[in-house]
Amino acid sequence: MRTVFIIIILVFASFHFALAQNGLAIKKATGKIELDAQMNELDWKEAAIAENFAQFFPSDSVPAKAQTEIRMTYDEDNLYVFAKMLNLGPREYVTPSLRRDFRGEANDVISIVLDTYADRNNAFLFGVNPFGVQREGLIANGGSVASSDTFSTSWDNVWYSKAEIYDDHWAVEMAIPFKTLRYKKDLNNWYINFYRFDSEYSEQSTWTPIPRNQFIINLAFTQPLVWDEPLQKTKTNISLIPYSIFRNSKNFETDTPTINDFDFGFDAKFGLGPAMTLDVTANPDFSQVEVDQQVTNLDRFEIFFPERRQFFLENADLFASFGIDGTRPFFSRRIGVTRDESTGQNLQNEIYGGIRLNGKLNKNLRLGVLNAQLKENEAIGLASTNYLVAALQQRILSRSYLSATFINKQAFVDSVGGDFTFSPNTYNRTLGIDANLATNDNTWNGKLFYHQSFDETNSDSNYAFGGFLNYSTYKLESNLTGQSIGAGYNPEVGFVRRRNIFQLTPQVWYNYYPKNRVIQKHGPGISGELIKNNITLDDLDWNLALNYRFNYKSTAYLELSAEKQYTFLLNPFDPSGLNGLALTEGTDYGYSFLSATYRSDARKVFSYNLSTQLGEYFNGSLYNLAGTLTYRYQPLGFTSLNFAYNNIRLPDPYKDADLLLIGTRFDFTFTKNIFWTTFVQFNSQIQNVNLNSRIQWRFKPVSDIFLVYTDNFFAESQTENGGLILPTIRFPRQRAIVLKLNYWLNL
Repeated sequence: MRTVFIIIILVFASFHFALAQNGLAIKKATGKIELDAQMNELDWKEAAIAENFAQFFPSDSVPAKAQTEIRMTYDEDNLYVFAKMLNLGPREYVTPSLRRDFRGEANDVISIVLDTYADRNNAFLFGVNPFGVQREGLIANGGSVASSDTFSTSWDNVWYSKAEIYDDHWAVEMAIPFKTLRYKKDLNNWYINFYRFDSEYSEQSTWTPIPRNQFIINLAFTQPLVWDEPLQKTKTNISLIPYSIFRNSKNFETDTPTINDFDFGFDAKFGLGPAMTLDVTANPDFSQVEVDQQVTNLDRFEIFFPERRQFFLENADLFASFGIDGTRPFFSRRIGVTRDESTGQNLQNEIYGGIRLNGKLNKNLRLGVLNAQLKENEAIGLASTNYLVAALQQRILSRSYLSATFINKQAFVDSVGGDFTFSPNTYNRTLGIDANLATNDNTWNGKLFYHQSFDETNSDSNYAFGGFLNYSTYKLESNLTGQSIGAGYNPEVGFVRRRNIFQLTPQVWYNYYPKNRVIQKHGPGISGELIKNNITLDDLDWNLALNYRFNYKSTAYLELSAEKQYTFLLNPFDPSGLNGLALTEGTDYGYSFLSATYRSDARKVFSYNLSTQLGEYFNGSLYNLAGTLTYRYQPLGFTSLNFAYNNIRLPDPYKDADLLLIGTRFDFTFTKNIFWTTFVQFNSQIQNVNLNSRIQWRFKPVSDIFLVYTDNFFAESQTENGGLILPTIRFPRQRAIVLKLNYWLNL
């Protein structure tokens, strides 16, 4: 009994030590470090150890089952990390493929978070899995807000690693060049944390303990990395990335001649000291970018598709995080797309070039400037247009900051071939200020924003004002989002779903943590939405949902909802989505429905996500079934099937609909450097079959050869309402094949 008592005391003492850790010391290496995933060098044996990892999932009050040990050192050029991931016995490892920048909590990976300005607002992330596959990313917003720009793996840079699997552990050795990072010189410490996903034990663990109601990348819980001497300025950092491309394309719908063209351009990166970067692009090309995943459009408003172009993705949080989801003053996909006012169609608008300057002016002040010049289009009378976006971010308190932005869209001529002018007749500008606030432990975080647009029409009510407030504890999670958008608010370079509205969106969840082997937490929730006319305060839409959710220790998830919806139509709307007879404006509808979402254990070779909705829909009914089925042939890749079926039944004379969207993705990685991805998507709503196949060879770090084939076919449905019967493929619409080479040169 005494022995058991001593063991218990030692276990709790070790965990208390983990809670009380106050940083990790790092010393300069005295010898050369070889990347071999073996701890042979004397510097590793003398380095301080980050150990005593704490569990983050499924619990957060016990030491990790699978412990981890991490050591760090450095020399003039690189930061080195050695990580040893211990196991409890023989086991297998999980990875989606050998493709870089993988994501997913069901995979095995060790990640290091580096806050190089010690501001707990922005950080770099580097991760490696047992198969040696790398991922890197950028963390913004303190890692504390659930939004698409909080964590992004779009940032791509040069660093090195080696991984090996041993009998009782796996190990990773990393070398991260200082010129890859941006940091404030003469700092005595950075902030760091490490976290590990382990598929065998369905466990997530961190060096610094983090409450499980927070995000695992939350920078509020980082600890100091204490340097033995302050870091100085890095060596000159200039990179040139030229590209060349050959394209063969044919538009069958317009029956124009086949086009064969060769083009070239370049990107360049200039390190302006250790804290600032200037990016330049000339004649950029984005042919290698993956196609958007198609959706069935049953919405009355514009659908948001995320940015996928590399130049606009890097450090996007500084420009794109103003406002809230659905109301953004800057949306980079507006750059490169214009509108033909005579037909109402969106057209591609080529980009001459652009620059992006971003970095830290001092520890607390961050600057970003983006400028792009687009080509003229004589066919529609569009003059060459300039896009300018500037942003400043000033830290206040420990984890809060004020941000300001200025966005300008204008041509420097009033017509194609006109005289140069700084005061054109047509322009669009937006000014905005945001305040992001967070407590030190992130129990409370929120935002307030005010934006105003300006153009030659001098419209009234040209503002957007709003924000959100989050409160998160173990038992209670709540959110309140609200905004008021004027009828004249028109940021042409932004994304605004609705105007002239007052909107409130509350949500509350209560969590239970049962002591069983299956469920990690469960609990009820209530959510809603109220949208009113911004002037008269008449009801436009409202929604009330009663919810219940289950988080399983296997990483599976189940959510059930019962909802009541009210909709007032300001414009005619066809709920069938097939351009049938529209419901008239000024009519209103109340309808109820049930919905459910389930995500299976993603650690399994076969996994799936399913969602369904059943019930009333405007003046009829809707049955929806959607999901993704994935089979993984580890470690080489996976095949997935995405589908969405909408069965819509409306009373006469309105049109019924059976809308089918189905797509397959084949993702195969021959090695860690050669990848093949193929999408095939059929959308009965727009009667289109899309094929996109891409082979990528990364022949050296951040240098690639791409071969991309794209085809679109007109696919006629076999029934009037669409349906589950496979379509008849009538004729091709557009076809293209692209060969592209880009090469990263460090000068």
